[in-house]
Amino acid sequence: ERADQQANRRRRGSRGGRPPAFDKQLYKRRNVVERCFNRLKQCRSVATRYDKTATSYRATVTIAALLQWL
Repeated sequence: ERADQQANRRRRGSRGGRPPAFDKQLYKRRNVVERCFNRLKQCRSVATRYDKTATSYRATVTIAALLQWL
């Protein structure tokens, strides 16, 4: 990284730029959650959300999750 880029990032502080640190464990956990949601969205009924009640939608998500892992 160039020195002027580092200086500009320090100057901006919390207003922008890259995060000051990279937490590898946090990134891994977030990646697992995102991949889980993407797999669930492959199920058309979950992606379109045709269910009217929260209970029936939750049941649809549960069934889709079980089917994804079989």
